[in-house]
Amino acid sequence: MKLNELRDNEGATKRKKRIGRGPGSGMGKTGGRGIKGQKSRSGVAINGYEGGQMPLYQRLPKRGFNKPNRKKFAVVNLGMIQKFVDAKKIDAGSTITEDTLVESGLVRRKLDGVRILAKGEVTAKLTLDVTGASKSAVDAVEKAGGSLNVASAKAAE
Repeated sequence: MKLNELRDNEGATKRKKRIGRGPGSGMGKTGGRGIKGQKSRSGVAINGYEGGQMPLYQRLPKRGFNKPNRKKFAVVNLGMIQKFVDAKKIDAGSTITEDTLVESGLVRRKLDGVRILAKGEVTAKLTLDVTGASKSAVDAVEKAGGSLNVASAKAAE
């Protein structure tokens, strides 16, 4: 095989559609936009526009409230921590902090802190130091002989 014999696989590339290049192209004159109307002209943005009628998203009642400064926590289950301890990715002997969880790859980013939930079994004696935890998670860790220290919200800021 020579360099001049190199070719792409059949059907791997497709030629660009050349719009508005004469009647022979099949895409001349109106260029595939039909005849007249708003959509045939340039600079059109019709998302949600209903021709002057009140749009659906404005007719429907709005409900609820989205808190602009709400905290978003990275959520970790006890079962996953146990799995990482078993795989020797986390050292159960030392204190497991939020930074330890990020370094091990269990949590991608801390966000506003890490919150522990009780899904899964925990057998190792763990010492956890995190921003938040469910009551059942605290009970499960203490039942296994470890401790779960939850930092106060003020200390995290």
